[in-house]
Amino acid sequence: MKDLFYAIQDLFVNVLFAPFDAFRAQELENWWSANIMNWIFMIVGAVAITYWMLQLKKFNANNEEDKSISSHSYL
Repeated sequence: MKDLFYAIQDLFVNVLFAPFDAFRAQELENWWSANIMNWIFMIVGAVAITYWMLQLKKFNANNEEDKSISSHSYL
């Protein structure tokens, strides 16, 4: 059982996080390329929130939502 946890540790530390170690080592040379994953995540988040807001606007324009005060039985 102990070997299983060591295998999981080895997988994450030596394989899956290896690209992030390379980014960390590159930070002293070029800050922008060292933070490329952060930029990618921020772009994906901006695209997702833009899509979400456009979908909310579309449903609001169609008046599909019941906005009455008693729309839920517990109210």
